[in-house]
Amino acid sequence: MTSSTVTPDLLDDLVRTAARDGIEKSVVGAVITDPDDKVLLHRPADDYLGGLWELPSGAVEPGESLVGALRREVAEETGLTVAEVGGYLGHFDYHSGSGRRTRQFNFATAVTGQTVKLTEHDAHLWAGDGQQGEVSSAVRAVLDTWRQQTP
Repeated sequence: MTSSTVTPDLLDDLVRTAARDGIEKSVVGAVITDPDDKVLLHRPADDYLGGLWELPSGAVEPGESLVGALRREVAEETGLTVAEVGGYLGHFDYHSGSGRRTRQFNFATAVTGQTVKLTEHDAHLWAGDGQQGEVSSAVRAVLDTWRQQTP
């Protein structure tokens, strides 16, 4: 899978396809990197995924666009501001803690600042290639896609 440029048509198609596929909840995820191409990962306090590191992510609110949700969630979870949404890195589906069919749409992002202020997680890490192993297979696939499109 290669990344796609984020256009209004692409975003509309993603939402339309999710609805057609019976997705009940949409989530956005951000691949945020530092100048050394280390990826920001964090660990949830509630241990929902067994202590695995995750991408900053969160639910799309009713009436909210995918990019609007991405900007809001990154700010809420990390204190960072999304300066640019780069490419679309694909999605993965799962059942939420409440059992809803959920699709996480993932995007490469550029942010302003590097000082992370966690609000919903108990730890974060700027992870290099060797430190990205403690993630789910779905997040690993997103990171593989991101790596393939990084020069």
